[in-house]
Amino acid sequence: MPLAVWPCAQTSAQYQRAGRYLPASTAHPGKMLPELARRLVTEYCPPSGLVVDPMCGIGTTLVEAAALGRRAVGVELEPRWAGLARANLAHALPANQAALAQVRVGDARRLPALLADLAGRIDLLVTSPPYACDAGVIDKPAWRAGQPLCPKDTLNYSRDPANLGRARGQSWRTGIAEILAGCAQVLRPGGLLVTVTKNTRRAGRLNDLATATVQLANQAGFGYLQHILALHTAVRHGGLVARPSFWQLTQTRKARARGEPAHLVVHEDVLVFTKPLQEDAGA
Repeated sequence: MPLAVWPCAQTSAQYQRAGRYLPASTAHPGKMLPELARRLVTEYCPPSGLVVDPMCGIGTTLVEAAALGRRAVGVELEPRWAGLARANLAHALPANQAALAQVRVGDARRLPALLADLAGRIDLLVTSPPYACDAGVIDKPAWRAGQPLCPKDTLNYSRDPANLGRARGQSWRTGIAEILAGCAQVLRPGGLLVTVTKNTRRAGRLNDLATATVQLANQAGFGYLQHILALHTAVRHGGLVARPSFWQLTQTRKARARGEPAHLVVHEDVLVFTKPLQEDAGA
């Protein structure tokens, strides 16, 4: 597939959000880089088009899409994050731009019902599903004091066992398959689906989420269009300057000490799919 490399972190994630997103946004364990969201909307959604994020979290995709003049709708299961997404829209944007976006509370596995009024009119779906691994907000002072690295109330997006952030293995695949099937139903023919994911390691093995996502999207009827490496490092003087988290450094060092050939992951896999036009679907 066509492969592209996008520098998305010439400035740090914290700097990209500073003053634009509310400080409470740091409590969410999985946030898209604002620069990546802007690039995706600019590249793949026409002016005045409609962008939907089925798992919108703190609303990064919505904020950046509305700032670019696109209409945007986010779906979020957890009322806590849905409320924060609305607050970020109001905080980051003037009223006329914030009015371009809305947040709906609901389960992304039920998209056809949640987005029935928009079915067939969505130009771009952008989503970053959970990575099928533990995710939380790191508290280094607590960890140094002998407490857990991530407080329990920050783990895996929610305490609700039904939240997809807690799914692993086959239950994760089943949940993602449901979401992608719903995406195929609501996206307009010829519209684009973009997923942002990252390969992880679990019990010493590579968890190849990029390949799994491609397989599940194909099963849902999407055509695989492009693969982009979104760099989470700065590019300086022809080299990469990594900005690993404390968690990444700790886990990579532990893996290498065990003899596992692990390295710092400095990119996310951005996978672009297209919904076939009606005449193609029947061919």
